[in-house]
Order: sequence, then structure tokens, then C-alpha cells
Amino acid sequence: MTIEPSDSDVYLDARAVRRRYGGRSDMALYRWLRDPQLGFPSPIYINKYRYWRLADLLEWERTRPTSKPEAA
Repeated sequence: MTIEPSDSDVYLDARAVRRRYGGRSDMALYRWLRDPQLGFPSPIYINKYRYWRLADLLEWERTRPTSKPEAA
């Protein structure tokens, strides 16, 4: 029997996170993390490497607006 990991068990490294959001740069991730209004999830650090929980990224995506507001 194979056990599939749940979203809370899956971690993505910085390269996978950048790829997930359209090939963004490492500087873009840095800026997203420093912007409190954006609310981008914080990574965990293992040695010098950053990892994000997939469940945190999915929750953040659900809270994002789906369209741009109209200019008045």
C-alpha cells in the first residue's frame, strides 16, 4: 500500500517556489517576504536552504484577489 503525502507534509525549495509563480527571481521572493501587506508565507530554514510548506502557499493563493480592481 502506498501512502501519499498530504499538502501539509510537502515542502518546496526556493527554486520550486519561484517556478510555481512564473519563474520569478530570488530577489522577487526576498521582496515578497519583506512586504507585510502581501502576507507571503515565511519559509523554514534547514542549514542555509529555504523551504515552504505547500499547504501555506496554497492558503496564501486562496487569499489573493482573482482580478485587478477597476480604475475609477
